[in-house]
Amino acid sequence: MVDNKNWEKEKIMRDKFQKELEELNEEIIEMGKMIVYDIQNAVKALVTQDINLAKEAIQYDSSIDRQERNIEHLCLKLLLEQQPVAGDLRIISDMERIGDHAADISELTILMAKESYIKHLEHIQLMAEISMTMLSESLDAYVEKDLKKAEAVIKRDDEVDDLFDKVKNELINIIHENVNDGEQ
Repeated sequence: MVDNKNWEKEKIMRDKFQKELEELNEEIIEMGKMIVYDIQNAVKALVTQDINLAKEAIQYDSSIDRQERNIEHLCLKLLLEQQPVAGDLRIISDMERIGDHAADISELTILMAKESYIKHLEHIQLMAEISMTMLSESLDAYVEKDLKKAEAVIKRDDEVDDLFDKVKNELINIIHENVNDGEQ
């Protein structure tokens, strides 16, 4: 004989958990969008040497930090209630660290705003575009629990690594040609 009261109670708890998990996923996606927005502004500021936009990107990082704290709070609440979301705590700290890169790029922009760049930034822009796409796609894979999507994101990482190597090698050559360009 099935205990209807216990079954109803369990169903209510499962439904509540599912709703809270969906809210958590929405907040994680929102944080991803915030990071993409901030990286876009940071890279745009870098390319155009726009100090004001760089400062805005640095300030926006505090919004990302607040979002991280909100998500951590939701994760801890779920963790205390259900204990299946410990991985969510790791992913949001990684995402917040990505957001910090926008502030780092913007700080460099401010430092170099009065100088002409020694190298055109097309590879850096492309790296940023690919990375932002990877972030969005990885969040989709995470929320949908889609292993194939996650594997596709991992494969794209090689593109970013290759571009990074190109930029690094080009800069090494530039420095060899003119040591005075080494600071930049």
